[in-house]
Amino acid sequence: MLQLHNFFRSGSSHRLRIALNLKGLDYQYVAVSLGKQEHLSATYKALNPQGLVPTLVDGDSVLTQSPAIIEWLEERHPAPALLPAGPEDRAHVRALAALVGCDIHPINNRRVLEYLRNVLGCDDAAVNAWCATWINAGFEALETLLAADTRRGDFCFGTTPTLADVYLVPQVESARRFKVDLGPYPTIVAIDQACARLDAFQKAAPAVQPDAL
Repeated sequence: MLQLHNFFRSGSSHRLRIALNLKGLDYQYVAVSLGKQEHLSATYKALNPQGLVPTLVDGDSVLTQSPAIIEWLEERHPAPALLPAGPEDRAHVRALAALVGCDIHPINNRRVLEYLRNVLGCDDAAVNAWCATWINAGFEALETLLAADTRRGDFCFGTTPTLADVYLVPQVESARRFKVDLGPYPTIVAIDQACARLDAFQKAAPAVQPDAL
């Protein structure tokens, strides 16, 4: 069985849980507490030298970095597909996912926030303002792209969840945690609500994980 080393509130862990659930794959949940610094232990860093979550173990194979793991899942378990058939459509979905995965999430992740708090001395209000700045910058563009797509159904692309939804939903969760006003983004909110009706997303939610605090 697949082994998923992850943390309940980690956005990259959240997206990988969604992808695994959408693929209908069983996995063993291995909690790695970021609060207790378990990701920096010698044992975990022997598995993942970066000391980051998630890590997926499949027999003798150890996979790191959620974008690479999700692409691996798509290649190993192509149905149901997280990418559409045509090359232009696939590029579009990948771009929507990258908008979140490359331009929003990395500058709002735990390492950055710890630096803001512990090195620069930022309080919670300043940290939330930092996060809101970059989430809003990304969501403004994403809302425009999604609203302009006349072929779009209930999800980011078409009528079934894709890679873009896998990335978007954890970022919306993060936006709420940092008290970002989602009022200006009705399309994003509607997509998040459509995803929330699906079992795969419900089971991946941070609040229902065994290590949720």
